[in-house]
Amino acid sequence: MHPLSPLLHGAKSIAVIVAALSWQTLSQVGVQRFVLVVAVLAAAVVVFSVVGWLNTGYHVVGRELRIQDGLVWRRNRAIPLDRLQAVELRRTLLAQLTGLAELRLEVVGGSKTEAPLAYLTVREAATLRERLLALAGRTPGVADRGSAGPAADAPGVPGLERPLFRVANRDLLISQLLTPQAFFLPVGVAFVIMQFVVEGSWTFVGIASTVTAMAGVILQPVRRVLQDWDFRVAHDPDGRLAVRFGLVETRSQIVPLNRVQTVGVTWPVLWRVQAWLHLRLDVAGYAGPQSGDARRSDRLLPVGVFAAGRLLVWEVLPGVDLATLATVPPPARARWLHPFALRAMGVGLTAEVFVSRSGLLTREMTLVPYARLQSVRVVQGPVQRFLRLASVYADTAGGRSGVAEDRDVNEAWWLAEQLSVRARAARGPAQP
Repeated sequence: MHPLSPLLHGAKSIAVIVAALSWQTLSQVGVQRFVLVVAVLAAAVVVFSVVGWLNTGYHVVGRELRIQDGLVWRRNRAIPLDRLQAVELRRTLLAQLTGLAELRLEVVGGSKTEAPLAYLTVREAATLRERLLALAGRTPGVADRGSAGPAADAPGVPGLERPLFRVANRDLLISQLLTPQAFFLPVGVAFVIMQFVVEGSWTFVGIASTVTAMAGVILQPVRRVLQDWDFRVAHDPDGRLAVRFGLVETRSQIVPLNRVQTVGVTWPVLWRVQAWLHLRLDVAGYAGPQSGDARRSDRLLPVGVFAAGRLLVWEVLPGVDLATLATVPPPARARWLHPFALRAMGVGLTAEVFVSRSGLLTREMTLVPYARLQSVRVVQGPVQRFLRLASVYADTAGGRSGVAEDRDVNEAWWLAEQLSVRARAARGPAQP
């Protein structure tokens, strides 16, 4: 790793330590002791980071990426590149200031990022990413040149890409104002003012705690604006999807389209005033919410009009037109289970994908390509048995499923059979 890696790792750890000590600790021990404690802990963190850096390295052997790290507990990991799903180049604010970047590898079946390589120079990180993706795709070119070739000659650089769509930052800001957090913010401000009027005066701890609580209310919209700032989608020369976004922390993802498991479309209730929607991708191997990233790696369109969503869906799933996807609602007796949302539910089968929709206030649609189906399940609970209903789940490796909820039991079994037949046909003949 780059020699500045210990400083960047140490800076993140120090920020976490300061946050963990909290305002209450500062008020109890005083400013001088607080600074002394932070300085001692910071020195220990930097020393620990340097020792870790001296014992960390990677190399590519054949079609494997091997990573060694650890001092007391040594770890040697061998990652088969044929399990590689996507590689993300991430740059925090400190990394941008120092000209460094972090590579994050997502592999099949991973519940978290399998192999974060932090930190490399931007040039080295871009070249290594192209080499790993080339090896994972069994294609010549970048893989044969090795890691010494210039990053500008590798596929996936912005100058060689075909732009698809760019989100206007103005739309991004307005979309986050049309969220429940933004609507509840005035209520929170009124509550703070009322508390101040009633109590007459506040202590430092009281003010700090109130500010912290208020920050928590608006944290999610602000985080989304910072993360999705200058959001761009493009096709690289190899036909892969290139996604770039971020302000304080920039992220660049290269996703092979054959790794996409499902496409989700969401129409939040407050966004309907602007006729906006949100698109997401489910990619096999992407870390889930338990990884601490809250599945923020799967965005295809943070906010946009229907025409933009239609364009991107067609690019990701060729032949699928978002404007022509028809669905059929459940039978009328399912109203006992969904008295208000029945009309918002439906399923459909097209030549390319299985379509399911749901949601009364926030409407959602899931598109599952037949070739990505891993299993098909028919589930029937006790109330469903009484009403002669059943639900069909089309499972993929991406973690989410297309669901045909509360269908007539005969229709459910027919849907399951159709999904199985179409999945086998889409995957082609089995390899010996």
